Parts: sequence; structure tokens; C-alpha cells
Amino acid sequence: LVSYEASSDEGEPDSAPQAQPLQQQPSQPSLSTRPVTHSSLVPKLDLTPDVSGIEQATRDSRPALDPTCKELAYNPKADELFAPVLGPQVPGKSTAPKNTLTGFVEPSHMNDFHFETQRRTFHSYGYAADPSIDADSMVGNTARGAASGAVTVFEGVKKRPGDNRKRRTNNDPADIEGYLGPWGKFVDEALVAAPPEEDREYMQEYLAKKAKNKRRPEETPVEEKTTMHVPAMADYQGRSLLEPPRDAGVNFRSDEGPRKCFLPKRQLHEWVKAHDRGVAAIRLFPRTGHLLLSAGMDSKLKLFELYKERRLLRTYSGHRQAVRDACFSHDGSQFLSASYDRYVKLWDTETGKCVDRWDLGHVPYCVKFNPDPDKANFFLAGCNNKKIICMDTRTGEVTQEYDRHLGSVNTITFIDDNKRFVSTSDDKSLRMWEWDIPVDYNNVSDPSMHSMPAVTLSPNGKWLVCQSLDNQIVVFNVHKGMKQMKKKCFKGHMAAGYACSIDFSPDMKFLMSGDGDGKLFIWDWKKQRIVTRWKAHDGPCVSSAWLPYETSKVVTSGWDGTIRLWD
Repeated sequence: LVSYEASSDEGEPDSAPQAQPLQQQPSQPSLSTRPVTHSSLVPKLDLTPDVSGIEQATRDSRPALDPTCKELAYNPKADELFAPVLGPQVPGKSTAPKNTLTGFVEPSHMNDFHFETQRRTFHSYGYAADPSIDADSMVGNTARGAASGAVTVFEGVKKRPGDNRKRRTNNDPADIEGYLGPWGKFVDEALVAAPPEEDREYMQEYLAKKAKNKRRPEETPVEEKTTMHVPAMADYQGRSLLEPPRDAGVNFRSDEGPRKCFLPKRQLHEWVKAHDRGVAAIRLFPRTGHLLLSAGMDSKLKLFELYKERRLLRTYSGHRQAVRDACFSHDGSQFLSASYDRYVKLWDTETGKCVDRWDLGHVPYCVKFNPDPDKANFFLAGCNNKKIICMDTRTGEVTQEYDRHLGSVNTITFIDDNKRFVSTSDDKSLRMWEWDIPVDYNNVSDPSMHSMPAVTLSPNGKWLVCQSLDNQIVVFNVHKGMKQMKKKCFKGHMAAGYACSIDFSPDMKFLMSGDGDGKLFIWDWKKQRIVTRWKAHDGPCVSSAWLPYETSKVVTSGWDGTIRLWD
């Protein structure tokens, strides 16, 4: 015990004398004088593994790379880049490489026809060839593929009954009239499909009823009448009232209008109940603007004086329904009227006689004389059948049709010294045409655009201003291919749903327009801000015009049937 205790005792110094085993005496046994403890009987063990070799290898090699690392601070070797990923495995997570959300995609060279064949086969039959291996294997419903012999959709088409019929053939390209090629009909093909005998009676009855509903009832044109409301259409010196007055305080012989215009502030005159119903449009006399022509929804047109006594001169009656539009000729001696009764009529302004009438068969939404004196006998009419027709007033024949719009034509405006014209339609497009050429050379159409039922040209001929149905006025540059000026836009009024006309002041300082609430808005042309507005009519104010030789006189009309003059 002394020897075992001495060998396991770590607290004694090495220089301590070692105890020598005693020789046993048979007569008297030897006993240790030190007490025996429990710790002295249990050996001490070191459970830490020997990692000295691993630490040495770690100090000699570089650190392991993180697979998710996006940036390296040193240049690793190829063995380090392609070393296996070490560490604990995440349960349920695949260790396969992925370059997309659903797996690993790698480029493969395959013919487009073969790929489309296998895709259609899998969509129709449920199986397709496995493109990942070269052996004849399939994916999907392999049992059905093995039963059918792995045929594709192009191989498994059975001939239908009747495919053996013979076709007429003529493959001679020299025979221009009789060449058939692959489009030859079957020899026994019937070209006329006749109904059975028992259904012919019902078919004839159906066709007769359809023809009866399609036939428009013949309407006899209304007799044209005129009423003169003044003693004579001439003054005391015998001058016609169509001539501008010489004692109105305005120089109508001048070629230039006022250089500076001002805002109107008060109502100068009102024609109460000018029409029994609303006023659809007003037109000023060409160049001078001393007379006013109004087109009413009571199927009448009326001519007013704007100077002196401001009398009602003449009433023109000759339409069955409301008048939609009117237009003076270049000298004002005649004017056109377009009505919902599908008639366009030509009137003599002074005598009130109806010179001619044309039944267009469709409702004309707008009419416009050619302003060029050399083509004064031609006029354009935009109809609800998506066409613009050009007619000659001398012969009454249609000389040209412009058929490119996809909706009803709303406006026609001449530009570029009357060599071209612009049309707008319900198809939300703006098209430019050369005169007498039925193909548009420019089409302005954008998904952000709205229908533009009212258009006017600036006095200098550079800007085309359009009333858009999204409650704003948009501007197009005529000299730059009808480019829309995005930064030049006029807002603030509520004109959606109404064809409120637009007009400029003679000096192009102001732009004005009515709105659906009966207000008249005037904007500053350069700053695009509202300078004034007031309540002009009880109903929608659909027409407004600035007198060309006045600095602040404006005439307006609305659906309340009144016409008012402001100054």
C-alpha cells in the first residue's frame, strides 16, 4: 500500500526518498501508519482528445470558404473553390446545386421542331421523350407511351373519312387565270349550301322580316322656309346687311385685329330664348364677325346682328330634327347646315333660299367648307359611319371618301394654308390628311389620349388646340408633325361629356372655353393659368367666340337657349 500510494501521489517532490518495500516477517506483519482515502484509490483520466496535429494543419492552411460568400479577399486555389461543403446537414434540405427557384437549369441544344413536338405530345398524350439521356426513355405516363409505341402527335394522326377525295389540280404557273396550286377544291365539292326543303319556308320568312327591319322608312324632306324679321335686308343706302357696318366704330377694312386684348367684365346684351331649345353651335361671319349664325336644337337656324341694334335678322327652317353644325362659305354668302335627320342643306344667307340638299344616309356630325376660294364649291362632312365625304355643291356628287377612322368623326379643321386638314374621332385619334388623298399621312394616337370633340386653330396657324374629354385642353404643334406639347395644358374646367368649343383672343393672349356647369373660363396662353371665370349660362356653355375686331367682346351660347354678349 505504501508503494502504490507513493507512485500515485503527485503532490510530493521528485527529490523525496522513495519508500522501500519491507520484508515480511512471518512472526509480525507490517502496517502503514498513513490513513487510506477514497481519492487515492480512483485513477485520474484525461478525456480531451489529442488535437495537436489538427491545430498544426490549420495553422499551415488557409481558412475554409463559405459557400454563400459573395466576395473574396484573396485569390483561392481551384482545390479550395471546389472543395466539398463540410458541416452539419439541415434535415429536409436538398444539397443539389440550384441556379433558379425551382432547380438547376443548364443550356441544351435541341431543335425547335423536336422540342415543340415533345411538348405537344406531353400535353395531349401525357408522355414525352426524356431529353436528359440519349437512351429511348420517357417521362410522364410511360405505360401509355409503351402501349402506343411512343408515337408523337404528328405521327399518331389518323386519316379522316373523306381525305382520299381527289382535288382539282393545276400547278402550271404560266396559267394565270386557272392556276390552283395547293388551294384546289375537291372534285365533288358542292359550292352552294342550300337549306333543307322543310326549312326553306322559315328561311324566306326570316329574310323578309330582316329586310323589312333594315329598310329605313322613306321620309319626305321638310319644306324649307325662311322668315325675315326686319323690314329689309339692306340699310337706307341700299347696302346689304351682309356688308360690315361703317358707323359701328370699328375699322373692318383693316387686315389686322387689335394688338392688345382685355378681359370682359360685364354682360352687354342678351337674346332671351333665341331658340326654343338649346343652342348647339354659333358661327361668326367670316373675317369681320359682325353677324352671328346660331344652330338650334329646335331644328332652326337664326342670323343675328352683333352691332348697332343687335336685331334678329332671319330665321331658316327646313330640318326635321335638331341641327348639329353649321358653316359659312369663305365669303359668307352661303352656309351649310347639318342635322340629325341625315340631311346637309345649302342656304343663301341673304335671301334665305335653300339652294340644295343632300341625303347622306348617315348623321353628319360636322361640316366644313374648303376655305380656299379656288375650291369654294367643295365641302367635307364627317359622319357617324366613320367616314369623311367630300361633295361638290355644283354637281351634288361625292368626289372623295376618307375612310380610315374607327369611330364617328367629330371635327374637321384645315391647316397649312388650307392644303391639309385634321380630323378627330371617337376612336381617340387625330389624323392628318392631304386634300383629295384618301390616306392619312399622320396618325396621332396614344393610350393616354381621350376623345376630342372640339378643335380650333390658333390665329398664327402654329397651334392646334383640342378639348379633351378628361377635363383638360391639350395643344399640338402643327409645324412639328402634330407633336403634343405635354407641358402646355389647360385645366380647371369640367367639360367631360360636352363638346365645348374653344377660341383665342385676336392677340393670342387669352384662351377661353365653356364647361358643363355653364361657366366661361379664360386662361392666360403663356402661363396656362386661369385669369377669370364666371357663370355665363344656366345650362352647359357649349359655344363661345371672341369677336375678331374687338378687344374684349365675347359671345356665348348654351343649352338654356340664350345667347349673350359680354364686354
